[in-house]
Amino acid sequence: MPPDQPMDVSGASPARRPRLTPPIADVRRAVRAVLPQHPSSQAALAATEGIVLVALSGGADSLALAAATAFEAPRAGLRAGAVIVDHGLQQGSADVAASAAATARELGLDPVVVRRVEVTGEGGPEASARDARYAALDAVAAETGATLVLLGHTLDDQAETVLLGLARGSGAASLAGMPSRAGRYVRPLLGIRRATTRQACLDAGLTPWEDPHNTDPAYARVRVRERVLPVLEAELGPGIAEALARTAEQLREDDAAFSEQIDEFIEEICDPAEAGIAISVGALAANPAALRQRIIRHVVGSEFGVSLTRGQTLEVARLVTDWHGQGPIDLPGGVLATRAGTHVVLSTSGSTEVLPHDH
Repeated sequence: MPPDQPMDVSGASPARRPRLTPPIADVRRAVRAVLPQHPSSQAALAATEGIVLVALSGGADSLALAAATAFEAPRAGLRAGAVIVDHGLQQGSADVAASAAATARELGLDPVVVRRVEVTGEGGPEASARDARYAALDAVAAETGATLVLLGHTLDDQAETVLLGLARGSGAASLAGMPSRAGRYVRPLLGIRRATTRQACLDAGLTPWEDPHNTDPAYARVRVRERVLPVLEAELGPGIAEALARTAEQLREDDAAFSEQIDEFIEEICDPAEAGIAISVGALAANPAALRQRIIRHVVGSEFGVSLTRGQTLEVARLVTDWHGQGPIDLPGGVLATRAGTHVVLSTSGSTEVLPHDH
């Protein structure tokens, strides 16, 4: 069956090929923009070992993405497959996964892998499900040699992420939302509205699965989607979701600039310490607060693999800006932050010894 042949999740194939409507074209264009391009020919397709995977839940966003990828990937000289992660959180989830897999195969995707995961609940149900899902996606990507894994997050998802970050006071990094690309993971649809993906499915004769979790007000994201954003649109006018997505994009640009600056600067201001690292107090004091606090978070994250809250970051910064002999500060991961002369020492041993370092 041609990759763009419409297919219902029930397995019934419509009699005609769908016409190319604007929603279908928009989703295909978004996918085309992220695929590595190769000469469009069967010879190129046979010669390349490139494979991309679509993370497919069966919902409208990922289903529209899967259909577009099945159409575009062969034209870019690439194979396209799908990964369906069964979280096992709902009755009949195995049947939903099997239906999504059948649809993926009918669309022409190959390989199609269904992976059942265990959601432990650690860190909350949403975070636990997300961790299990990405672990499964990473494993299948490694097994298949996939260069890209395409995720179906839309502009609406981005807007919801920004609002949630704003409500939680999570800072610029959270307000920057989801990146369009992070390692092997790519989100082609961050500029596409959810209504467009749903219409693309309808136009292609595809029937998406309706996840009951997406309408369960027990989830904060659902409340933002169903209640908060509609109120903002009603009171402030249309275009709120697009404005939030633009805000995220601008903040990601700012974050990238800060990160580049910190990466260039960090080697000059840090020295090794016993079981840790030491940062020059003079260098921290000479920089504005925004950069100083980013340096602290960056050093702790890269050296010890832990994240600091704003409150913890400010406590460490006070070892520089408000030093009056206070004792060590306990940080996540068993890390201690201590003022030792001209350095702030971050260590898991409690030692304040700064080792010589030839810059």
